[in-house]
Amino acid sequence: MLKGIPSILSPELLKVLMEMGHGDEIVLADSNFPAASHAQRLLRADGLEIPALLDAILSLFPLDQYAEHSTALMAVVLGDPIKPVIWDEYRQIILKHEPEAQELELVERFAFYERAKKTYAIVATGESAQYANIILKKGVIKPSK
Repeated sequence: MLKGIPSILSPELLKVLMEMGHGDEIVLADSNFPAASHAQRLLRADGLEIPALLDAILSLFPLDQYAEHSTALMAVVLGDPIKPVIWDEYRQIILKHEPEAQELELVERFAFYERAKKTYAIVATGESAQYANIILKKGVIKPSK
């Protein structure tokens, strides 16, 4: 164990977060997402829900302040009556860590899948909420004064 590292973050996930550079993206995928068939690097976080994982990741991981959108969600398919309440939870967590974060981008389902294929890694979680998939774009650590 290490001080200051959330215990929910596995050594494998910490390694990937460290390897990622400015502009690299990572997907936190819900349990319905086709993670194994889309991932260049697949990390398993079975049994973990995305809000807890997102909070832990953002305690260490800077979001890209220079991108138009540093976070992206899979948009609800046209005609689907679902209203993803988990998105409000994501907004609260993101603003807790990044008070100046931009609005979350909504990406059409198949465009999201294509973008996910190009991400640095996909984390397959046990999240059961629908439309809970989120992409994070890594930023830079600002030098301390």
